[in-house]
Amino acid sequence: MTAFEELGVLPELSEAVSSIGWELPTDIQSEAIPAILGGCDVFMAAETGTGKTGAFCIPVIQVTWESMRDQLMGKKRQIVSNVKPDDAWTLNPFDKDKNLMIKGQSCRCSDGKNWHGGRANKGVKAEGRYYYEATIAQDGLCRVGWSTLEGKLNLGTDGFGYGFGGTGKKSFKRNFDEYGESFTLQDTIGCFLDLDHQQIHWSKNGKEFEVAYKIDDRLAMSTFFPAVLLQNSELELNFGETPFRFPPKNGFVGLSEAKPNVVECSGITAYGRISEAKKRPLNAPVCVILEPTMELARQTHNQIELFKKKLASPTIRNILVVGGKPMAQQLSEMTQGIDIVTCTSGRFKELVSQEKIVTDFVRFFILDEADQLVASFQDRKAIYEIHDKIPRYAPTGERLQMVVCSATLHNMEVKKLEGLMHFPQWVDLKGQDSVPDTVHHVVCMVDPKADKSWIRLRSTNSCISTDGIHQKNQIRPGSEQPDTLSEAVKILKGEYVLKAIREHNMDQCIIFCRTKLDCDNLERYMKSADPELTCICLHGDRSPEERSQNLEMFKKKHVKFLICTDVAARGIDVRGVPYVINITLPSSDDKQNYVHRIGRVGRADRMGLAISLVSTVPEKVWYHTCRSRGTNCHNTNLTNQKGCAMWYNELGYLNEIEQHLGITISHIEMDMAVPVNEFDGKVVYGTKRNKQDGLFMGHAVQLSGVVAELNDLERSVQFAYLHMCAN
Repeated sequence: MTAFEELGVLPELSEAVSSIGWELPTDIQSEAIPAILGGCDVFMAAETGTGKTGAFCIPVIQVTWESMRDQLMGKKRQIVSNVKPDDAWTLNPFDKDKNLMIKGQSCRCSDGKNWHGGRANKGVKAEGRYYYEATIAQDGLCRVGWSTLEGKLNLGTDGFGYGFGGTGKKSFKRNFDEYGESFTLQDTIGCFLDLDHQQIHWSKNGKEFEVAYKIDDRLAMSTFFPAVLLQNSELELNFGETPFRFPPKNGFVGLSEAKPNVVECSGITAYGRISEAKKRPLNAPVCVILEPTMELARQTHNQIELFKKKLASPTIRNILVVGGKPMAQQLSEMTQGIDIVTCTSGRFKELVSQEKIVTDFVRFFILDEADQLVASFQDRKAIYEIHDKIPRYAPTGERLQMVVCSATLHNMEVKKLEGLMHFPQWVDLKGQDSVPDTVHHVVCMVDPKADKSWIRLRSTNSCISTDGIHQKNQIRPGSEQPDTLSEAVKILKGEYVLKAIREHNMDQCIIFCRTKLDCDNLERYMKSADPELTCICLHGDRSPEERSQNLEMFKKKHVKFLICTDVAARGIDVRGVPYVINITLPSSDDKQNYVHRIGRVGRADRMGLAISLVSTVPEKVWYHTCRSRGTNCHNTNLTNQKGCAMWYNELGYLNEIEQHLGITISHIEMDMAVPVNEFDGKVVYGTKRNKQDGLFMGHAVQLSGVVAELNDLERSVQFAYLHMCAN
């Protein structure tokens, strides 16, 4: 049995991961794979390059394949309801949001920012007139009413539930209309369901209001369950087991008096939802994996292709849904069926809205690189909109499982995603940001006061084209005016890139620039400086087709250098890249990107080198706050002067990065030579490190004294314990 099989992974999947060189699961895989296979929602974070993609892809592929196989074999899920017809009416502990607390006939929510709902353990159908009461025991926000099991717990926001709220508004399909009166502490709300006439209305302290809703025709044969929704409030419910405060009239009876033939027990249990199996359409995926960029979506899609290749019939059909592919091509692929879809939000929402993709059978909803997905309001909105279209329970009975992968779980917007999940298991192996042992990272200071070579380069017009921010300034070689020194830094950084490449004979390197304009300028400069310095760009202004083509060219080593921005390169995995160059350090707001950048090297136990060019003087850079985001913008005033420029203090940012990592980053000279590491010795970047005489032996010697001291302390503690027992 292989190490992956011990986690519950199928032998075929274990064989597939072994064929790509994965013999042992990483820490994140050891924690996340069993949890996902066991049915848990999972929040996970780990260092870059530790196999997070495999941690969610492997179990999702397995569960999807097993469910398809069972369906072909005619197997059915056996779930026994935990509710009996003669049980007392109460809220269902398995059909509620996590922060809704149930105790007897009381329910309480102490969350003052978010809504939390729940439904009863039984409902009524077909005929009759029914009533229950809800008394406000703690003033706050609440909504009470009726819902079918297809409805979301956020009562009144879809087409399967009717609610009446404390502000005096009724709600259905997220339409909030004035109704009745507002209510508050100690008020009792009566909830009326008239199945004989297909009507719903409410009362307050015995005062009945007019009919609020005529039940939608498509719900006429549905079972309706009492439903509540609270925010920092508490309710006392009465379904008729005890006398009502305001007994109903006109033939309405308490739910507890409903005849057995019209009562239906909730099919939502601790193990899933009881339902009759329905055939899944070809355009209904089991799993939706949401990625922030087209490149990451394609990368995850390709990983799934590798993992599933050893699985026999049935064949898992996974498709890529991104903006860079022609719509006709994607529609053609979907005619063969969809099991797993890896996508970006825009194209996926478009296909769902056109009903080209059906979300009714989705069992897994996965957010990869969630901290990037929630970075903007539009992206956050897309996540919630997509989640709203996915039922909490698939028609086959399984509860929706969510997996959230993020570089950090401590981002406030990422934490809010927990509200969409069902008691998620946290797998946080990230801790404080740190640099892998396989990465040597150094800093080269760019000092235009000490290095005057920029004057010659500029005068002979053999330097890099700069960003034009000093185009209107008087650049005076030899002076120490801030604008002159800033322009000098831009010129020197272009030259230092070439120095680093030549010093280390780099044949493959990722170069990070701050802006898309900087990327384009560096690409032109490198191509003009030496035709052998083949390079391509990866940033948002390039077309999706060009970005895909460029990334493939770099992966296949058809070009040597990939010049990119942080956003475009986030999470991209290119095997065996030995070098990274940071033209500009990330700012203090994005200091975690330093680890993401240098984490492109040093993967799979191969040594990597990251060189950062840091200016010793402030550099004036573009910081566009205008509507055009830089298009045809030439406003070089500072942002506090309503302009689109700022002074970039790299020395300050370097200090913050060092404090963030708790280390001091080594410096190198202008010749770019890197001293021999005291632990690793002489290394060849891009190759596997020497495990026998390298880092392990060095650390062993370093820690030997501490271990000996720990041994003495252990002996002392044991003797002290024996002495205490003897006395």
